[in-house]
Amino acid sequence: MISIYRVILVLLIFGTIGVGGLVIEEVQTGNGCPKIGIIPACFIVLFCFLVPLVAHLKKKWNILYFLFTGLAFVIAIIASVMQYLGHSECPKTDGGLPMCYLSFAIFSLLITLKIIQIKK
Repeated sequence: MISIYRVILVLLIFGTIGVGGLVIEEVQTGNGCPKIGIIPACFIVLFCFLVPLVAHLKKKWNILYFLFTGLAFVIAIIASVMQYLGHSECPKTDGGLPMCYLSFAIFSLLITLKIIQIKK
């Protein structure tokens, strides 16, 4: 049986790799992801995957885990609503799915699974 710890780890690695591609595109073209102020959102989201990844691997710093997954969750909610309403464009997967929707799903799972893991 797959443990919750491993599912969280896979989601964090998957998310880091996914947003890493956007960061590379942003560095190369300056047009890989939307900006929050002057900071590309993908840089913030990458940091929001990396900090929880380290906290998860060390099996401590749950407050940092929740702070950064929570920040990314809020960003994903705002971006998803703006995408849905047509006020903004999120980067899309090759299949055309807005990545902000994926971020919303992943960070929702990461928060929920960590709560379940802590309660066990």
